[in-house]
Amino acid sequence: MSETLFKEVHYTLGNLVADIGLGRIGLPDIQRPFVWSNAKVRDLFDSMYRGYPVGYFLFWQTGADGVDTKVIGDLNKQKAPSLLIVDGQQRLTSLYAVIRREAVLRENFEREQIRIAFRPQDGRFEVPDATTERDPEYILDISEVFSRPTHKTIGDYLKRLTAAREVTDEEEERVAEAIGRLSGLTNFPFIALELSQTCSEEQVADVFVRINSEGKKLNQSDFILTLMSVFWDEGRTQLETFCRDARRPGPTGQPSPFNQLFQPDPDHLLRVDVGVAFRRARLENVYSILRGKDLATGQFSQQQRDGQFNLLRQAQTRVLDLTYWADFLNVVRSAGYRSERHISSINGLVFAYQLYLLGRTEYKVDGFLLKNAVARWLFMSLLTGRYTSSPESRMEMDLASLREVTSAADFLAQLRKVEDVTLTDDYWTKTLPLDLATAAGRSPALFGFYASQTLLGARALFSKSPVSDLLDPPAQGQKKALERHHLFPKKYLKTLGIEGVRDTNQIANYTLVEWDDNVAISDDAPASYWPKYAERFTSEVVDEMRGCHALPAEWWTMSYVDFLSARRPLIATVIRDGYRKLAGVTL
Repeated sequence: MSETLFKEVHYTLGNLVADIGLGRIGLPDIQRPFVWSNAKVRDLFDSMYRGYPVGYFLFWQTGADGVDTKVIGDLNKQKAPSLLIVDGQQRLTSLYAVIRREAVLRENFEREQIRIAFRPQDGRFEVPDATTERDPEYILDISEVFSRPTHKTIGDYLKRLTAAREVTDEEEERVAEAIGRLSGLTNFPFIALELSQTCSEEQVADVFVRINSEGKKLNQSDFILTLMSVFWDEGRTQLETFCRDARRPGPTGQPSPFNQLFQPDPDHLLRVDVGVAFRRARLENVYSILRGKDLATGQFSQQQRDGQFNLLRQAQTRVLDLTYWADFLNVVRSAGYRSERHISSINGLVFAYQLYLLGRTEYKVDGFLLKNAVARWLFMSLLTGRYTSSPESRMEMDLASLREVTSAADFLAQLRKVEDVTLTDDYWTKTLPLDLATAAGRSPALFGFYASQTLLGARALFSKSPVSDLLDPPAQGQKKALERHHLFPKKYLKTLGIEGVRDTNQIANYTLVEWDDNVAISDDAPASYWPKYAERFTSEVVDEMRGCHALPAEWWTMSYVDFLSARRPLIATVIRDGYRKLAGVTL
């Protein structure tokens, strides 16, 4: 039997928190500093309070020299980390943050303090909300239980409670026992498995991946990010910094990835990286490639690994290039999509960015032709939900079709070929109208309709303002500039005996109007409000507006069912016209 690389060590929560505070326990760069949601932290404390087991930790014994580490909490530590958390980081960071009242980093890269409320009478834990804030029965932040003497916390709580109602002696005893029990969680026992300091960083990363893959806790992008932390931490940091900066405005006048259209996560840009570097989308294969595996022979080598990481570096330089990034965002806008709320598939954006970078940097496609081709592809892929189901398989197939492409002309021809095969006459006249027969709030077909109205220069119904202007993020205040208006209002439909959400919220019953018109129309019947609002414009303008909004002739006189049936093919026609305009076809 081979010698194990770990030993079992017992801790209390108080010991762990103290070691983190001193800096003895640190966070290795194979982990991201994100923490659990408040609800999961609440459940963790609840389980501990009830005496349930809550899992073990995996640490790595290492001298601080030569290993990049991050400490938990503030940076003013007395010691360099000699134990690094390999597994259980979110759990331990959450516990430390609550007990020491330190802010944590969220998925949106914002720092926030975790607050958990506690009701001593029945030992109930809650995430504070407006109700608990007003309820004197709750300690609103259990951090105070761990930061103050227990008798002081009990006294202050009972003083506050007795000011609100009468408290019996029996309740006082129950409260004292509950708060004392909560405070005593610092003695809660934990088991840690400590990896020997003889383990290499690659072995530690492999252990981490193997442990988490067994429980399917992480996905393949997490495994690749783990490898990046070990062999190219600067690259992973660049991805996370770029994603953070895409969410918040940078210094005035300075280049920045900030935008309100596409705010990616690191794993989104990682997919762009590997698509550009290796023409692959199945991250399981990419993980093996980056470990240095030759997919043909199955053999691993450091030389192979170094070469693959070099390809990844070269690709990421292009992916994070702010000029390319800004140009691609303009491509998205030129495809008619002006708001992230109306993009049904992030994977569609990810693959379109891959295409843009490959066309620009590998195939040297003319800029004008490239941007138009990628915009058409994005419109097609979002409209049809190309990357919604089994996205890796579809991306892998689309990337594979480009591996034999050697010229700009062939690149453009391949994209056009896929579009023509996908957007057939049958699609426009049969499939798309059927796709529109739904009440789904995030339908790709509905968002394709909005994009087409933008491309065709349509105005909002009953308005002089173009849909495109009103959809732009700068036009969004506390009240959305545009509202989805029910052409047959729900309360009006109720008078006709039509009440089900699936019936009233049909896509074909929606159109875009300015918010004040939506409020004014309220629950009026179409035959009541249409003539009044149509009087704002000439008959020519009304006909044009009716066409852009796919409204049948005399639609306000139709039955609801007949109206839906008549409008769906007209919406499909508007979408097709938008695509044809994008493709340069004269309408």
